[in-house]
Amino acid sequence: MRRGMVAILACVGLFNTVDVFTVMDDVPGIGLLKPAVWNATSLIAFGPAAWIIWRAYRAARPGSAPLWRLALAHGAGAVAMALVHVTLFTLLRQAVFAALGQSYGFGPLAEFPYEFRKDLLGYGLGVAIYWTVERLHAPPPPAPSAERPAPPGAPAPAAFDIRDGARVIRAPVDQILAVTSAGNYVEFVLADGRRPLMRAPLSRLEAELAPHGLLRTHRSWLVNAARVSELRPESSGDYRVIVGGVEAPVSRRFRAALARLKAGTA
Repeated sequence: MRRGMVAILACVGLFNTVDVFTVMDDVPGIGLLKPAVWNATSLIAFGPAAWIIWRAYRAARPGSAPLWRLALAHGAGAVAMALVHVTLFTLLRQAVFAALGQSYGFGPLAEFPYEFRKDLLGYGLGVAIYWTVERLHAPPPPAPSAERPAPPGAPAPAAFDIRDGARVIRAPVDQILAVTSAGNYVEFVLADGRRPLMRAPLSRLEAELAPHGLLRTHRSWLVNAARVSELRPESSGDYRVIVGGVEAPVSRRFRAALARLKAGTA
């Protein structure tokens, strides 16, 4: 999420910087102050807007969610993102110009119809960036040569059936890196890079997968303790784990899981 949000804000900041000089060139005599304030407040307000894009993206990832869920999640996400963005930057502009002894002269309702068309492009850009960043940082599939064939007569690894829409994906439990909640769904992070969704409460998945070594590390996360490669403390007192190239939070509230992870990575 953080990499995607940084990339989105960097792109928006670049576009807004170009827009400052475009406005100055198109409107002679306008000066630098107004275009700079307009675009700076738009960039600041895009921070919460980018978080809304992320939530909608998690609820319905392109390529892994049915069409109706994509339309519903991203339609609602686009409207919510534009409302938050326009309202925030309008209030910021009113405050800045009032401090300068000037009047901005527009309210959120007056700005919304015009800005919504531009924010639709920003929303699409945000979804594309999250998708690209996620693919770039997805763990590579294991090399066939690195896998040893199971000895004759050895039991098959435990498997879990992931019901992703009409599909059923039978995933070996040792290939499930993590499970995270996504609204009314849970998202599985598999070692081959796939991220199928399943409609189920995380508490039910915890009960079914705990015997296979998946630990509840956060109210929204399960991680495969056997696949954890790094446990990293944070300034807040919580931790983060690296599991197959995926970062997951570890809350201090889950003391038993934290103690087990510390013992396993010592």
